[in-house]
Amino acid sequence: MEQFLQIFQQLCFGCLLIAAGILIYNRVRFIRRNILLGKPEDRTDQPGKRWKTMALMALGQKQMFDRPFAGFMHFTIYIGFLLINLEVLEIVLDGILGTHRLFYSFLGEFYPFLIHFFELLALGVVFACAVFILRRNSKLVPRFQKPEMKGWPALDGNIILIWEIVLMFALFTMNATDSILQTRGDESTFVASHYPDAGKFAVSQLFIPIYEGLNTKALIYLERFSWWIHIIGIFAFAIYITYSKHLHIALAFPNTYFSDLKPKGEMDNMESVTKEVKIMLGMTNGNEGDLPADDAVGTFGAKDVTDLTWKNLLDAYSCTECGRCTSVCPANQTGKKLSPRKIMMDTRDRLEEVGHNIDEHGKNFEDGKSLYGDYTSKEELMACTTCNACVEACPININPLDIILQQRRYIAMEESSTPAAWNAMFSNIENNAAPWAFPPTDRFKWAEDLKNNGEG
Repeated sequence: MEQFLQIFQQLCFGCLLIAAGILIYNRVRFIRRNILLGKPEDRTDQPGKRWKTMALMALGQKQMFDRPFAGFMHFTIYIGFLLINLEVLEIVLDGILGTHRLFYSFLGEFYPFLIHFFELLALGVVFACAVFILRRNSKLVPRFQKPEMKGWPALDGNIILIWEIVLMFALFTMNATDSILQTRGDESTFVASHYPDAGKFAVSQLFIPIYEGLNTKALIYLERFSWWIHIIGIFAFAIYITYSKHLHIALAFPNTYFSDLKPKGEMDNMESVTKEVKIMLGMTNGNEGDLPADDAVGTFGAKDVTDLTWKNLLDAYSCTECGRCTSVCPANQTGKKLSPRKIMMDTRDRLEEVGHNIDEHGKNFEDGKSLYGDYTSKEELMACTTCNACVEACPININPLDIILQQRRYIAMEESSTPAAWNAMFSNIENNAAPWAFPPTDRFKWAEDLKNNGEG
C-alpha cells in the first residue's frame, strides 16, 4: 500500500511539474513576443561593460543600497530566494524520484549545516516580508500611497509578500515534523526507511513542541501536507510572477545588461528626421539605402507601444513599481500629474492589451486605442522636466524618460499640439537658430554694449 501511494505521489508530482512548465513556457513566449513588437535597437556594443553593469545592478543590488534599510531588507529576500532554491531543487528531485532528502545521502554531515543556513535565511525572509507589508500598508512611505498604486497594484504587492511567508512556514512545519519522525523509526518500517537521521534544524526545532504530541500517522500526513503545500506554492509562485510586477526577479538581469551606456541626459535624434535633413543638405552619397523608405517614417514619435523600441517594452515588463522614480520626480513632488512609475505601468498594461488582441484577432487588428490618449495624457507628459532623476533612481536601469520623450515628439510633430510657449521657442530655433527672439547677428550685442559703457 505504501509503495502504491509513493508511485501515485510521483505521478501526481510529474503531472504538476509538466503542467507548471507548460503554463510558464506559454506565458514567457507571450511576453517575449510582446517585447519584440517594439522597433529594433542595437544594444550589443561593449559587452564587457554590459556584463559589469548587470553584475553590479542586478546581481549585486548596488542601487538598492542608496536607501540602506530598504536595501538590506530587499537583499535578505533576494539572497533567501536564490539560496533556498537549492533546497527546492532537492524537493523537486525527491518528487520525481520518489526519494526523501536525497542530498543527505551524499552530503552526509554537511547536510544539516546547509539546512541550518537555509532556515536562518528563511527566517530573515519572513522578517523582511513582514516589514515590507507594514511599510506598504501604512502611510510611512508616501510613494506607496500614490493614485496608480490603488487596487490591483497594492493587492499584488501584498499577495506576493504573504505568499512568501506562508511558503517559509510550510518549510518550517515540514522540517519540524520530519525531525520528530526521525525519532520514531522503531514504530514503522516506512518511517525508518523514509526519514533518515538528519537531526534537528536551527529554526524548525522551535516548532517541535507544537507537533510532538501527534501520533506517527498524523505526523506523516502533516509532513507530506507541508511538503505538497511548499512545492505547489513554489510552482504557483513561478507562474504568478509572470503576471505580476515581480517578473523583475528574472527580467532585471537582461534589462540591466541591455542598459543605455550613453551618458544620462543625452537624447537620441530621430533617425527618420536625421535622414531627411542629410538629404536636404546633400550629405548622402546617392545610394538608395540612404533614403528613407516611403513606409519607413509612418509617424514621428510614439503614439502606441509598437512605436517604441523593444528595450522600452522590456523596461515596462521589468518595472517592479517600487516608485523610487516617482519619489524623486520634481514634477510629481510639486503636485503635477506626472508619475514616471505610472508611465511604465501604463506601457505594460497597454502592451498586454495589444498582445491579447493579437492572440484573439490577429496581428493587424486595430482596437481604436493607443498608449497616448487612452493610458497616458498630455498633461502628464508635458509636466516632465527631462531632469533624468527618474532614470538615476531606478535600481535596474529602467528609462521612463525615453518613453515620455517619444510620446512628446508625437504630440509636437504629429499633432502640433504643444503649448504656446513651446511653439514660440520652436519658431525662434527655426528662424534664429536659438530659443531667443533675436537674430544671430545680435547675439554678441551685449558685449558691444558693455564695451561702449566702459565695462569691457
